[in-house]
Amino acid sequence: MHVLVVNDWDVSSPTYVLVHGGWSGAWCWPQLEAEFDRRGVKWIAVDLPSSKNRSGSSVALADDAAALAANVRDDHDYILVGHSYGGAVITEAAPMIPHLEQLIYIAGLVPKIGESATDVSRLIRSRTLLDEAIEVDGEYLRLNPHLAFTALYGDCPSPVANWAVEKLSRQTIASFRAKRTAADVKTESLYIRCTQDLAIDPQLQELMSERCDIVFDLRSDHSPFLSQPVTLCEAILS
Repeated sequence: MHVLVVNDWDVSSPTYVLVHGGWSGAWCWPQLEAEFDRRGVKWIAVDLPSSKNRSGSSVALADDAAALAANVRDDHDYILVGHSYGGAVITEAAPMIPHLEQLIYIAGLVPKIGESATDVSRLIRSRTLLDEAIEVDGEYLRLNPHLAFTALYGDCPSPVANWAVEKLSRQTIASFRAKRTAADVKTESLYIRCTQDLAIDPQLQELMSERCDIVFDLRSDHSPFLSQPVTLCEAILS
């Protein structure tokens, strides 16, 4: 498991745990991490097993949540930041975090108990460019690179978008179909809606944001951590 930890000198402030979306990895956060570094903010970026090319086809939501929880300490405070499918992961993992200060969703899926990421994505009956990009590969899903370029990274400079597309992996179907089982937690939640998103319909994001306490609108594509990391950092820290 690839985990990055920086700025671990101030135990009194919380650590932000960055949880990527489907087909992605801990590699996706460098620009946001740089903004955190400039502000002296501690962070961890975790790789989810469901997005690893060599993962077994049965790897699902519970495995991703367990991977997240395995990287926190009992004596420290944390804020979980979940992007896209990563929103379902932080929701499932939340009860496992002893000192949880906040949940932050970036265009994230927020399933209720008994709902899967797939269930949530179907609450709004509209097909997105991400849906068009998905290709079935046995028990896995891949993304058509040409369509993924625009669906995920439409506002990014072309070199950044090309770099990201080349790093995309396959994703287990099981991870999207697995139901949330974790109980709700009494923790403040922030939802950052990406209003120009071509992957997660903004209408669906509006519905997801109604399940959270605070809402922030960002005029952004699906990946503001690459397209506008300064603005995203300010929204997260607000």
